[in-house]
Amino acid sequence: MATKPTDTDAYLSNVPEDARTTLKEVRRRIKAVAPDAVESIAYGLPAFKYKGRPLVYFGAAKNHCALYGLMTDRKDDALARYDTSKGTIRFPTGKPLPKSLVKTLVSERMAAIDAAAASKRKK
Repeated sequence: MATKPTDTDAYLSNVPEDARTTLKEVRRRIKAVAPDAVESIAYGLPAFKYKGRPLVYFGAAKNHCALYGLMTDRKDDALARYDTSKGTIRFPTGKPLPKSLVKTLVSERMAAIDAAAASKRKK
């Protein structure tokens, strides 16, 4: 990408068609789980913020797409089929993550943000 994207649509317009289609579907799935989350660009990637905190980032690489910023260190059969590292899930271009997995991961991240906010209010 020659210029840094200023919004999600600009980012998506600069990735190959197969990755664009995949990421558009992932974006729809995230929005379905977190309709109040605000879209932005962070670290050069499309991102969603929830209650002012980073919720999830997504992007395309040469040979895969990925979600970033999620809790991926848990042992889960649903994650076992994907290449994961701390906070990252890589998945094949052309094969968006299943709706149920996106729902679980994004919901868990939202719950963690809510819990952190509640803890902060108690102090």
